Amino acid sequence: MTGGKRSPSELRDMFGANLRILARPYPSISELSRRLGVNRTQFNRYLSGESFPRPDILARICTFFNVDARILLEPVDEISREGQLLSDPYLHDFFGRQSATVTEIQFPSGFYRFSRRSFIHPDQFVVGLVHVTRKNDATFLRGFEPRIALAQQGLPHDSKSREFRGLVVRQDDGIAALVSRRGAVTGSFNYLAREASFENNFWVGYVARTIRETVTSARIERIVYEHLGTDWRQARSVARTTGFCDRDDLLPFHLRLLRPDTPFQ
Repeated sequence: MTGGKRSPSELRDMFGANLRILARPYPSISELSRRLGVNRTQFNRYLSGESFPRPDILARICTFFNVDARILLEPVDEISREGQLLSDPYLHDFFGRQSATVTEIQFPSGFYRFSRRSFIHPDQFVVGLVHVTRKNDATFLRGFEPRIALAQQGLPHDSKSREFRGLVVRQDDGIAALVSRRGAVTGSFNYLAREASFENNFWVGYVARTIRETVTSARIERIVYEHLGTDWRQARSVARTTGFCDRDDLLPFHLRLLRPDTPFQ
């Protein structure tokens, strides 16, 4: 390679090496090629540097992994993604792709029913619904605070004010989510680890509010997530049961996992 020019074989090798790095977080090449809409055999040729994608396929791959055409010229780990805070080189080894990429096996997309003790009323519990989605290699969640919870605090309780969104990242033994309402009015940190269950669809952990310490309310409580799948009809049915409830109204397995009689350690 001289004068900044690269041969076709060098471009293929660079692209293949970058693609292998980008593919690492995914459980299988079959799943990844299916999500990309690329023939698996052809995708393997890209990985090995034997072949190069057409411009439209290259654009699809770049969009999926949220990178640009520099993956032909530079090692992907050295490419700075402008405007993306967690991908800044300063944080790359701490909050880079290895952390941000959460696989479907680790935390599937779809709807989740969650339950936790109320921060303000310790004799009551909150049941809610969140939707987990993916864009490129990032995982997001979205939901709504119970209307009555904001109304009791004298806060606006229209849909826009109740909405919260969050970013999900991978941890050593689970996932974490940084969640905020619009305008960073309130926020929380969530940690979840998969719990053994018949359908392998439960995660247990805790949620901590980002507020100052008070003597009148809690800042941290256990939380249970139950994956419901992707059916909107089931989600609508569950949505009608969300809000505050008494202990006896919790689903039995949720109650068991929350262990309300055991202090949080």
